[in-house]
Amino acid sequence: MNDSTRAPASAPAHRRARVRAPELIGKGGWLNTGDEQYTLADLRGRIVLLDFWTFCCINCLHVLDELRELEEKHRDTVVIIGVHSPKFVHEAEHQAVVDAVERYGVGHPVLDDPELATWKQYAVRAWPTLVVIDPEGYVVAQHAGEGHAHAIELLVEELEAEHAAKGTLRRGDGPYVAPEPEPTVLRFPGKALALPSGNLLVSDTTRHQLVELAEDAETVVRRIGSGVRGFVDGTAEAAGFSEPQGLALLDEGAVVVADTVNHALRRVDLATGAVSTLAGTGRQWWQGAPTSGPAREVDLSSPWDVALFGGKVWIAMAGVHQLWAFDPATETVEVTAGTTNEGLVDGPGPEAWFAQPSGLAATEDRLWLADSETSALRWVDRDGTVNTAVGTGLFDFGHRDGAAEQALLQHPLGVTALPDGSVAVSDTYNHALRRYDPATGEVTTLATDLREPSDAVLVGDDIVVVESARHRLTRLRLPEEAVRVESVAHRTRREATEVAPGVIRLDVVFQAPAGQKLDTRYGPSTRLLVSATPPGLLLAGEGAGTDLSRTVELDPAVTEGVLHVSAMAASCDDDPATEYPACHVHQQDWGVPVRLTEGGADRLPLVLAGMDDQETVQGA
Repeated sequence: MNDSTRAPASAPAHRRARVRAPELIGKGGWLNTGDEQYTLADLRGRIVLLDFWTFCCINCLHVLDELRELEEKHRDTVVIIGVHSPKFVHEAEHQAVVDAVERYGVGHPVLDDPELATWKQYAVRAWPTLVVIDPEGYVVAQHAGEGHAHAIELLVEELEAEHAAKGTLRRGDGPYVAPEPEPTVLRFPGKALALPSGNLLVSDTTRHQLVELAEDAETVVRRIGSGVRGFVDGTAEAAGFSEPQGLALLDEGAVVVADTVNHALRRVDLATGAVSTLAGTGRQWWQGAPTSGPAREVDLSSPWDVALFGGKVWIAMAGVHQLWAFDPATETVEVTAGTTNEGLVDGPGPEAWFAQPSGLAATEDRLWLADSETSALRWVDRDGTVNTAVGTGLFDFGHRDGAAEQALLQHPLGVTALPDGSVAVSDTYNHALRRYDPATGEVTTLATDLREPSDAVLVGDDIVVVESARHRLTRLRLPEEAVRVESVAHRTRREATEVAPGVIRLDVVFQAPAGQKLDTRYGPSTRLLVSATPPGLLLAGEGAGTDLSRTVELDPAVTEGVLHVSAMAASCDDDPATEYPACHVHQQDWGVPVRLTEGGADRLPLVLAGMDDQETVQGA
């Protein structure tokens, strides 16, 4: 945006609420700072953007990508601080956070907050949440979910002008110090595929390449892709990927690749290594965009894995919690299952709910899938019905063998069909390879002491596991007896919000960013969907509507549960001189653990964008 469109420096366009920002506290310390530790006082004079994230969360990964341009453009005035706030037990391990920061190319300092101390101080309720702190140390905006980069950039430009005029803006280099690169053959590999030649193809995710390895799973035969993040078709040397993941044989001569951060499917010619695009535009799918049509014209959202099932390439569309399919014969794509709501609901494909499906494996009559955020193993029948074998929902996870109804996984990313009809699960956050046998309904452990296994592939009598965080493939003999492990069970680390039984007010706070207004040209521009686990928690207030505030009634007999709230708002640039103003979608799904307590809160505010004038962060 050029200077002429900014508000005058001495007269900001609107009065902005300000709350003193609480201190940044994290037991794990700071990453990407060259071992320096920072306080808010050290950052005074800079615009600070706190990004509350956790590395399991696909929406958090989307926000990392949304912020890259802002980060580069305003490098001398804006300091982005990632505040890592774990959901899963594994995410509270410091080394796991170190790995994730490198894996996803995080180019700013990160505060490791395993005990959620800073999360609580800022009254955060969802991943991801963005908080803007002005150069004088005051919180001036909060945004939950995706799609806020444009609004934040407008606010940053306004703050730059305002504080430059006041003399309170300090320009210069930020505290980011890049880590030294490690000289491993693979770097955070994602998925693997056995090729007709007997070689193995691996998605070398962090290096934005595919690597073909010889049968020994170690010797490099060739690399496909330039190694530079990009969306480029062409020769093996020139082509560009962006954090590729899933791989599947399209036919004997070609492989289809889930090019995750490019939101695309790519085709690799095995003879030449040439790369072309099968589906996707390079843009991320948003609510309201087409969900079917010519494959090169329809936006996708973080495809994580692919598998050939029923003559089509099925896609684990992690970014929108759905399954899609690409038809090679017609070169079209369409949604095959999922509503975009995040959760665990079985039934006909169009009614099912998923949560970041991340691994696929096809047999003759079933498409198996690892549904990572629900720590679940699920499958789709030939008729499109979705079923669950292991897993209960978003907040229960662990490492427990036995009957599938009570067995637990922790954020699995891969699934592999075995010759006897059972399936192996890459149980990523448990560092284990698990097995589910449909014939007996039992879950066992095949191997432990792996490091973030993300996929596995059968090679003869062996299974080759992608040990993502050890940067290697590991060959295991399929054991005849399961490994015995001590059972553990966990719930999410988030504390429940204490609310009053009976009638409470649910308020989704949304304030259109400066220079924008709600887009009501074609009807309501907001949407609110409310449900609960267990369903009996809600006596009234369930379902969809257009008002962002709603009265709900909670059953006093149900003492604990989770409120699922999905909100969307569309705002457009408010400039009468612009015939076709740019519009922006803001959306977020919350899963709020609640405990019904006499004297608990009778209002539950969830900030989508802006500041809640009835609740402030817990600062001084």
